[in-house]
Amino acid sequence: MKNILVIGFSTRNIICSGNRAGYNMYAIDAFCDHDMLECARAAIKLDIGEGFHAENIEISDLCGIIDSFGIEFDAIIPASGFETISFPKNYPILCNDHDIMKEVTDKSRFARLLSSLNLPHPQTYSLSEIENINSPIMVKPACSGGGILNRVLYDWNDLQSYLDSLNRMHIQLTEKDLVFQDYLQGIPASVSVISTEDRASAVAINEQLIGIPWLTGLPFAYCGNITPLYTPFSDQMKNIAENLILELGLVGSSGVDFLITENGPVIIEVNARFQGSLDTVELSTGLNLFEAHMQAFEGKLPEEPRNREYAARAIIYGDRNIEVSAHLHEKILEKRSVDVPNTGDIVGPDEPLTSVLSTGNCREEVIREARSSVMFIRECLDLDSPQENGPRTESTYVQNIK
Repeated sequence: MKNILVIGFSTRNIICSGNRAGYNMYAIDAFCDHDMLECARAAIKLDIGEGFHAENIEISDLCGIIDSFGIEFDAIIPASGFETISFPKNYPILCNDHDIMKEVTDKSRFARLLSSLNLPHPQTYSLSEIENINSPIMVKPACSGGGILNRVLYDWNDLQSYLDSLNRMHIQLTEKDLVFQDYLQGIPASVSVISTEDRASAVAINEQLIGIPWLTGLPFAYCGNITPLYTPFSDQMKNIAENLILELGLVGSSGVDFLITENGPVIIEVNARFQGSLDTVELSTGLNLFEAHMQAFEGKLPEEPRNREYAARAIIYGDRNIEVSAHLHEKILEKRSVDVPNTGDIVGPDEPLTSVLSTGNCREEVIREARSSVMFIRECLDLDSPQENGPRTESTYVQNIK
């Protein structure tokens, strides 16, 4: 296999990993970041607009975009947001079974599965049950990731306020599209797993950065990772993750999200795709996750890697409407940045602007370096006049060829 197409909302980390592994990488995504374009042979930018959902895209339109590359792809990999799309059988789709993906990505169905397996997870409630619950409840869309839309309900009246806020964002969800769970507190974490049809290997345990105030104003937004995470529950989490991935029948790169509570680890969800922790896992272990993913579909697992150093990825969210000036673009590139927006890109409030990476000998060192880079970029951002443009949108498909 040589020519690989990746389709997802944000494909930068996958494209760059595949490029480092020696593949000819092509992309369809919503951002076409500067550094992704440097690693891709060609890329097409999707028009996501407001309230876009990948499953609403006409499959004939998506196939038309694929065909427009004029490349005979050896494999097409659905990434973030496109995992459950059902493609025509004549396309070389490299992914897990469609029915499995539907069950894993729907948080309501997944909660029922965990209950049947007697695995620790937050208690999940029906809409009628939460009217009589006095403790705080976490509400989240059943089929959405990233934590951007997650909120805590303290009483029944908060639900309507939450739905109203979704409508203002042009997100059309009803009570039936939501999941209600116990609100638990602890350390957010994930286990990165590579699996074949009959074997699974946990290759890293990662700390998740969630709702970090110097990165975002959103309370539960995913803000990056630190690898490795050492915890007394490491072996337990690895065993749970490996057995769960095998039980689900997943192949390739997957991640199991946990919350490490005072009573032990609790499973939050499974991401049956490349995860946002890809950068830190690769930097910390030296493992190329794209190559490991491809080899897993051939029945091969990598040797268990060792952590060489600590690595962090910190995602900076915009706090207002921002038009990326040439000056800001250059300043972002002065740091160890990834997901770098292009000059002229428009980033809306609470949208990811860019990410910074750091490596070091301990957690404190990588946090300190990452935070220094973030503060530098924020100061540069403040030098630019606030813009009144709307969030990133595209009126048409745009092709960028290296």
